[in-house]
Amino acid sequence: MLRTDLEYSMLPREGSRPIRWRIADGLVPYQEAVENMEREVAAIGEGGDELVWLVEHPPLYTAGTSADAKDLVQPDRFPVFATGRGGEYTYHGPGQRVAYVMLDLRRRRQDVRAFVTALEEVIIRTLDSMNVRGERREDRVGVWVRRPEKAALPDGTMAEDKIAALGIRLRKWVTFHGLSLNVEPDLDHFSGIVPCGISAYGVTSLVDLGLPVVMADVDIPLRQAFESVFGKTVSDR
Repeated sequence: MLRTDLEYSMLPREGSRPIRWRIADGLVPYQEAVENMEREVAAIGEGGDELVWLVEHPPLYTAGTSADAKDLVQPDRFPVFATGRGGEYTYHGPGQRVAYVMLDLRRRRQDVRAFVTALEEVIIRTLDSMNVRGERREDRVGVWVRRPEKAALPDGTMAEDKIAALGIRLRKWVTFHGLSLNVEPDLDHFSGIVPCGISAYGVTSLVDLGLPVVMADVDIPLRQAFESVFGKTVSDR
């Protein structure tokens, strides 16, 4: 079955507690975020409440488990962190909303492909609320936006830009890492890598697409979209 045909609903079983929804203040150092995720994932694995943690990072690159060294074009530009999530190189920085999604799939569905599809669905619904059409691609994880105003690709197909990336990891069916949505990052910072190992397509953001939005404008529909796919949340600090 194609990933695009999967049932994306990941609602929890009846009686489950709400997911904590936390928004960090300021820029969170990447290593601090990883250490916090490790603690939270361990607690969730023991029955603790699930968590979605929204952050922004200072400029940095991360290397997933499939990263190819040749895709790190400018290794001295920003700090580079090896990470246990799936995927290749990606960029994080100010103006990009990172959502670390820590859920126990034993309370939902133990289906990794469906979980990835569900995360994409959250982004697609968030974009739709802002009149942006985001699309998934079977051969490329993430969410893409068609750019008819740009030159067509060499094979004649329409240009597309990536607006959101995904990278996940599971430990005993508890998820961590998650997604990143480009709100208003410096798009030139992506030029230091081949994002997710894909060179044929570009990168865009909501502001690049002409939307006059700030992070707070995105967090509200993001939460609503997340709840529609994964279930009720409760504000946490």
